[in-house]
Amino acid sequence: MTTTIAPVGPGLTSTAPEPESKHPARPSRIIGVGTATTATSYDQRTLLDLFRITDPRVRSIFLNSAIERRHLTLPAREADGSFRQEPQGELLAKHRRLALDMGARAVRACLADAGLDLADIDYLCCVTTTGFLTPGLSALLIKDMGIGAHCGRVDVVGMGCNAGLNALNATTAWATAHPGQVAVMLCAEACSAAYVMDSTLRTAVVNSLFGDGAAAVAVLADPPDAAGPAPRELPEPGASSAGPRVLGFASHLITDAVDAMRYDWDDDQHKFSFYLDPEIPYVVGAHAERVIDRLLGGAGLRRGDIAHWLVHSGGKKVIDAVRVNLGLTRHDLRHTTGVLRDYGNLSSGSFLFSYERLLGEDCVRAGDLGVLMTMGPGSTIETALVRW
Repeated sequence: MTTTIAPVGPGLTSTAPEPESKHPARPSRIIGVGTATTATSYDQRTLLDLFRITDPRVRSIFLNSAIERRHLTLPAREADGSFRQEPQGELLAKHRRLALDMGARAVRACLADAGLDLADIDYLCCVTTTGFLTPGLSALLIKDMGIGAHCGRVDVVGMGCNAGLNALNATTAWATAHPGQVAVMLCAEACSAAYVMDSTLRTAVVNSLFGDGAAAVAVLADPPDAAGPAPRELPEPGASSAGPRVLGFASHLITDAVDAMRYDWDDDQHKFSFYLDPEIPYVVGAHAERVIDRLLGGAGLRRGDIAHWLVHSGGKKVIDAVRVNLGLTRHDLRHTTGVLRDYGNLSSGSFLFSYERLLGEDCVRAGDLGVLMTMGPGSTIETALVRW
């Protein structure tokens, strides 16, 4: 079987195998979701006090972030009670430990939600930006969890907060090309392992924002002759729904802002230091309409057709910019802001925490349309269209 990328509208693509029979290929469906965090969470004021931060400018950044709590794994303390500085080597070891632990728990929760076992996994895609591993996270998880050695795998490293949708694109493409086989995508971000402590406002912004978390989804494409509605058919209106089918993706790379979110090497501290340009919320907001209209226009849809919006919890200003530029309501982005409030920015897996919360409301019905949207380094906006 050969795989082709079939255009379904300007800039909107759907990955599907060439048909070998009269049965059309069925778009991949998300059949399970699971999340995990590290053990301990802290409110913003407690973090300021623990790190003995008294600068009123820094305290204002933390306390006006729209974040109430974040899960973090703090460094060990010195004799005087201050936190010791963790060199880059220790941070990489922390990333490995936390990503493996959270990742395994998220995968197990995802499989339980889908009614599957470890033996059912045929393909594993792992996403992370907060550390580097060779062999990658996928190989380590397969070994540690006892997943079958035959399992196909890929690691997406260093793409940032948008990477969950980049990886979902690849994962659904694999599932569509292998009907009946289970693919799992995992985003595991140990943000506690990617920080610098100094007196600059640059690091204060980053340190006020991110939290530890992992999220996984299981994806399956039904065989063409499987029972149930064909890809273009819908169940009875108002019926409860199984997981959504992923209909297509659209991307937008803002080349003029390629350095707006990036890792730099800090020669003084001998660590990687993440940078966020203060203008990035407005840059992302200004380009949001372009990619969303391409995503929806390629399917003959308008924004008013979308029942559910699941947007990356990038930060208060980013969320507000997206909401205003797309003409969305605060209710539309209730899960995005709720995840930011309760967890901070979880990087690549944030939108899946929102997805899990949406499902928990039990408000989704068959035929509902949804948009997934992530933003990150590049600067990049990634989107996906789904239908329950």
